[in-house]
Amino acid sequence: MHQKLAALVLSFLCAALPISTQAQASSEPAEASWQDVTYANPEGLDLLARIYRPHSAEGPLPVVISVHGGAWGAYDRTSGRVYDQALADAGYLVVAIDFRQSPDYQHPAGSADVTAAVRWVRLNAEALGADADEIGLIGSSSGGHLALLAAVRPNNEAHLGTPIAGADDGFSPHDEIDASVDYVVAMWPVSSPITRYRYAQRAGIDQLVTLTERYFADEDAMWDASIPRIVQAGEAEDLPPILVIQPGMDSNIPQDMTFDLLQAWQARSGKVDYAFYPGAPHAFGHYPSENTEDMLAAITSFIDRQLAD
Repeated sequence: MHQKLAALVLSFLCAALPISTQAQASSEPAEASWQDVTYANPEGLDLLARIYRPHSAEGPLPVVISVHGGAWGAYDRTSGRVYDQALADAGYLVVAIDFRQSPDYQHPAGSADVTAAVRWVRLNAEALGADADEIGLIGSSSGGHLALLAAVRPNNEAHLGTPIAGADDGFSPHDEIDASVDYVVAMWPVSSPITRYRYAQRAGIDQLVTLTERYFADEDAMWDASIPRIVQAGEAEDLPPILVIQPGMDSNIPQDMTFDLLQAWQARSGKVDYAFYPGAPHAFGHYPSENTEDMLAAITSFIDRQLAD
């Protein structure tokens, strides 16, 4: 039974300037066009961003930075294509990013790269046709965790130092640029790595145990990165509005962990929206369905409300 559950969980894990990078257009003309660029270069590693641009849209555009899932060690910027293209079709400039993952890198490298992506957008806003004052994050599963962590610790020392691409100075850190964001959309987020790690141990989901151990040095590091803990302890530098998407049949994300996140945010007077999809599995938004369409409508409504405030 445990082996079957583990296989099911893995299958749902996600389901420059110089812009001298691969520029391509989608083969589906009705959809937003996309372009790959190198946005950062930590330790000599090129990190790519896939930019989805709405057709016939005039800038500056509000920006959604998309952070993929994969238990901090799998997949890349292309895995959120369904919702990334849909959001671009709705009029947002979507920047889907790669970031440092396990087994080669550990916490907090991934979340530092998320804040670097925010700084990169602000540094290059004019060239991108982006509105530097309207930036939010969306993340799936472990990407939801990284997005939340970057949002509550935008300018923390642990999130500084990633060299980003600039028009004139090649790659260099621009830690003077504020990395705070207007909102976070957290889709089935691993909001507390230590909670999910112990859940995976109890459930015998060995793949999730191993992937968590690869990204976090030890349980203290998992605890340090727990979003409910950070918020409850008053350690959050910022507390932007969040929309949390929770599938009802998610064998990857225990609902108690999500409730801890919601309660912590509310206890600190944070603004919370919550959308529950009974019967939906983990990562359902990676595939076209009625639930996915409904989720996208909820996301665009949430984003528009935040930008209107």
